[in-house]
Amino acid sequence: MRRRLLAVLMVLMGAAALLLCIPLADAYARGRTEHLLLQRRSEAVRFADLADRMRTAADRAELSAEIGRYAQLYGAGVVVVDSSGATVARAGSGPAAEAATNAATDTASAPGGSTDGADARRRALTGRSTDRLPTLRPWGPRTVVLAEPVGRDERVSGAVLMAVPTDASRRDVTVRWSLIGAGAFGAFAAAALVAAGIARWLMRPVLDLDRAVGRLTAGSLQARAVSATGPPELRHLRQHFNTMAEAMADSIGRQRDFVADASHQLRNPLATLVLRLENVEPHIAPGPGLAEHGRALDEAERLEELLDGLLALARVESGTAELGDEYVSRKVRDRVTAWTPVFGAAGVELVATGLAEGLRARALPDATGRILDALLDNAVKFVPRDGRVEVRAAPSVDGSTAVVRVVDDGPGVPEEQLPLLLRRFARSPEHQNVPGSGLGLAIADEIARISGGRLDVGRNEPHGLVVELRLPSPPPG
Repeated sequence: MRRRLLAVLMVLMGAAALLLCIPLADAYARGRTEHLLLQRRSEAVRFADLADRMRTAADRAELSAEIGRYAQLYGAGVVVVDSSGATVARAGSGPAAEAATNAATDTASAPGGSTDGADARRRALTGRSTDRLPTLRPWGPRTVVLAEPVGRDERVSGAVLMAVPTDASRRDVTVRWSLIGAGAFGAFAAAALVAAGIARWLMRPVLDLDRAVGRLTAGSLQARAVSATGPPELRHLRQHFNTMAEAMADSIGRQRDFVADASHQLRNPLATLVLRLENVEPHIAPGPGLAEHGRALDEAERLEELLDGLLALARVESGTAELGDEYVSRKVRDRVTAWTPVFGAAGVELVATGLAEGLRARALPDATGRILDALLDNAVKFVPRDGRVEVRAAPSVDGSTAVVRVVDDGPGVPEEQLPLLLRRFARSPEHQNVPGSGLGLAIADEIARISGGRLDVGRNEPHGLVVELRLPSPPPG
């Protein structure tokens, strides 16, 4: 969003700079053209006056000398014609003189000819002076032609044509345009810096809110927005968000405390009840009563296991431990070693294959071991005798996560029941009588989520389950 805001501001400021500097540059070019016209027109008026007073050969010589000095001094071309268009006097050489000659002879199509020059000659012969030149720009025109009538009104007896080089004027325009461009660029750069500061000032509280929402979504109930900068509306939004987060954290905390307290308080009377049931057993005569007593004792023990699971889940959800680095491959090897005798007693093979050495993850303390205990406990209950369970650990393809896979060849569950396995108290219909509270995978999933990872369950071909744990890798260094 910050980039988009900066892009919009930069486009607007660029358009404003162009709208300001383009008219300014064009105005200067027109002004410099007008200045050139006024300068050269005064000379043309003087030459026209000399031509009008020309009566003798001496007058013609004086006119030729004047236009010759002028042409030599300014590199211009000057041609004086009579009313019929015949050349009376000529001075100059090079492109300017050629342009003046073409204008005098009305050869606009000749090399160096100019339609503007021919038009200026015709206007001058009708008694009208040149009042406008093509606007000078750095790329041209290189030469402009202006004309001044000799005589006035019905006494027009000829015209003075001047082809004036524009090198100096175009150089002035180029310098001024460069200054205008540099000024516009400097103003744009300054405005861009101001826009970047404004965008940063506007987006800082938004980014802070986004980070706080992300931490809150990840389960960190202590996350708060701390930025006190930005517009008043965003500061008010930060205050309202923090108030909402406080209320939500307080509500969830009370719920978790209730579950933990209830589970803890019920464990003592339940343990007493189980003890009394066990003490009563020797005094019950064999028969239906003894069988009912056994079933009651089993239900009490199951209730005790359920309370232990609820208490463990409440502790995981309310945990405030900081994330840290742990060696995943070492944890996997230790837990497989610890569970191997249990699997051996159940007649199930447990092996660790493809363990990448030095594999690390950033998670809650002992997250890999606790999650793997839940997964292996689940596997030893449901994989039949002579089954096989494999544990693998390797980095992901992009190296951003550590992946631990537990693969078994047990009966598995139908495809539609896979999403239910990570829910609390979830059991498939055919496994209702297997011992357990139904909270093991839910606790493992909660630990993975709080650690910034995830737990996925899928089918193994041709039968069985694949449980995949992904934990984020620690940052480099």
